[in-house]
Amino acid sequence: MNPSDRTPADLLRSAFKADQARPLVTFYDDATGERVELSVATFANWVAKTANLLQDGLSAEPGQRVALLLPAHWQSAVWLLACASVGVVADVGGAPETADLVVSGPETLDAARACPGERVALALRPLGGRFPQPPKGFTDYAVEVPGMADLFHPYEPVDPDAPALAVAGGAELTGARLVERARTDAGRLGLTAGSRLLSGQAYDTWEGLSHGLYAPLAAGGSVVLCRNLDQLSPEELEKRVESERVTHRAL
Repeated sequence: MNPSDRTPADLLRSAFKADQARPLVTFYDDATGERVELSVATFANWVAKTANLLQDGLSAEPGQRVALLLPAHWQSAVWLLACASVGVVADVGGAPETADLVVSGPETLDAARACPGERVALALRPLGGRFPQPPKGFTDYAVEVPGMADLFHPYEPVDPDAPALAVAGGAELTGARLVERARTDAGRLGLTAGSRLLSGQAYDTWEGLSHGLYAPLAAGGSVVLCRNLDQLSPEELEKRVESERVTHRAL
């Protein structure tokens, strides 16, 4: 951990400098059988492309609010760090009608249409696949993001003391406070560099977001992020714990 890191984007940069080849996010969807593993380098590349889409493709500016209507998913984790890189507020589960932009999965498109600003849709298909038929009124993330630049430079430095994350029904956190809480959670959980935390929690509370991304990132560890984990038997779960070299659990 780098004590000078004060934003989530700082945490990712430090992880990249420390060991870009190590796994950062391993994602399972037990309803579809999907498994995706992203190294620090691959994850950072997705974040950079998504941040460029936000800043240049969607004209997002620091301080604006992006309603994220997304489940626990590796692409959701990418969007959380992309928002932090640009300096926009990631409003998880936020009201689309009061947001400047909305990012929606396939199950929340109707609600997302209430946003008066730009709308982005994620198909959440294996390998980041696109929609067979793009939703009307939305930018298809999988179509637009591959053409974005691999390096990201914000037009304005991100202010660590500006709002960075809001969770439905919870407090709004600045970037600096988010990093502080992630470090505290990492310490409470006993996470250290190289730890592998398996999380089956949703991305709808601070706890779920911290366990499913921020705390492992702050500790120099990694997350095994599982969606629809309730479809696994106890025996299958134990096999995953062994095969993924899991050291900690948050179920």
